[in-house]
Amino acid sequence: MHIRGDQARLVVGGRLDVRSAADARTVLHSAVDDGAGDLVLDLSELDSWDATGLGVIMGAHRRAGRCGRRLVLRGVPPQMQRLLVATRLHRILAIEGGIGVESLPRV
Repeated sequence: MHIRGDQARLVVGGRLDVRSAADARTVLHSAVDDGAGDLVLDLSELDSWDATGLGVIMGAHRRAGRCGRRLVLRGVPPQMQRLLVATRLHRILAIEGGIGVESLPRV
């Protein structure tokens, strides 16, 4: 997993899973705490995530809300969009451009 960017925009790549969760959490929390306004999390380079990775995203979302900020997901890959829809988290998280639920392939 790799994360690059600043307090306004971060690009996450690789795998966001149990092995990378602690490092990702640290970077995301620092970005939330040190910035202002929306924090855009670009997931277009993300290969996969597991429940732990999804928990990291949700934790950053909650922390951003407590800091008066908003976490915005950008470039969410289709397989991860399906997971967000299945867990109904697409209704809670800010997703740039939204998720066209009707256009997602059924699994």
